Amino acid sequence: MTDQGDILGHMFKTAVAAVVPSRCLPGHLPDPQSIAGQIVVVGGGKAGAEMARIAGEHFGAHATGLVVTRYGHDADGLNPEHIEVVEAAHPVPDTAGNEAASRMLEMVSGLGSDDLVVCLLSGGGSSLLSAPAEGLTLLNKQLVTEALLRSGATISEINCVRKHLSRIKGGRLAVAATPTPVLTLAISDVPGDDAAVIASGPTVADPTTFADARALLEKYGIHEPVPVIAHLQAAAEETPKAGDPRLENTEYKLIATPASALEAAAAEAREAGYAPVMLGDDLEGESREVARDHAALALDYRDKGEKVAILSGGETTVTMKGSGGGGPNAEYALALAVALDGTENIAAIACDTDGIDGSETNAGAVVGPDTLTRARAHSLEAADYLDDNDSYGFFSALGDLVVTGPTRTNVNDFRAILVN
Repeated sequence: MTDQGDILGHMFKTAVAAVVPSRCLPGHLPDPQSIAGQIVVVGGGKAGAEMARIAGEHFGAHATGLVVTRYGHDADGLNPEHIEVVEAAHPVPDTAGNEAASRMLEMVSGLGSDDLVVCLLSGGGSSLLSAPAEGLTLLNKQLVTEALLRSGATISEINCVRKHLSRIKGGRLAVAATPTPVLTLAISDVPGDDAAVIASGPTVADPTTFADARALLEKYGIHEPVPVIAHLQAAAEETPKAGDPRLENTEYKLIATPASALEAAAAEAREAGYAPVMLGDDLEGESREVARDHAALALDYRDKGEKVAILSGGETTVTMKGSGGGGPNAEYALALAVALDGTENIAAIACDTDGIDGSETNAGAVVGPDTLTRARAHSLEAADYLDDNDSYGFFSALGDLVVTGPTRTNVNDFRAILVN
């Protein structure tokens, strides 16, 4: 790996380290001695196991609860003594997540005003906390989720639909806990750090409506399953909105954000002699289109003779038209390599901070000036792989995947381009 590649790898590790639960959660947990009644810990996300472990150590026997995380994200068996950790499927929900969400609703119901519900949320929580609305089945939700994921819809659009098909999302968990105080501690994985979008906002007011959800399915040409369409058309029980008295006794804290990760990486870039260029932590759009824009920017800085680190976060998407594998970060990296066409002294990394890019086993991929040359030596045509949405196959063949395993945090995409 080149010096640029080593720097990029270190920047990514530093970015992730800045937002792990052990660094950002402890200072926000209340003193258990200050709570007169019971403490019930619930929540979900890819950071769920680690957040539950920290909360369990902090609260000890004062707390009970249940937190759900993605399969493989509790590989070390982090189960604290009094807070159960369950693994479930992501991004398409399964029975384990459905059952866990239903149990959480039961746990928070019937508590008193002297008790406290602590809700621990992180990216992935929306899929992991399923609980279909009355009249819908888990299969209904699985089918519409798969359709939305293939469509190229943004995370806020997907979660708008999810909230209106659920008994727990869109403020409904907090409603179930009324009149008990609810403290939510969240690690943001969404552009703009919108609490109503993170894990589909189970403890906050929802500004979206059934009409919004119907319009989104129409936008992406999704007309099935029939029970989902019928449920959205009936619009029998809207999610709680701002000012709803059932949400008065709630508190929401963001404990880590994408900006935190980018700032940590920017400090590493400066140490290496690169001037950071921050494009924002909330970028959205098609991965390949964002990559082409970033390639043009990198080439412009190179032509000017500037030594910069172009940093960005957010969540790009892939509209699946081919039959290959790979997530939005690897597709970004592949499109970037094609656009840069082997330009010297430009290298890049694109990874998901949770360690899993889409549904594959890699976090993302790295790109260097020699990427296309090495690919052609292996009879790999980058443009063909991009057409087939097979970024995973391309970078796997080159040995350029970034594989970290689950990081047990998630502040979404991390992208860095070094221009020397």
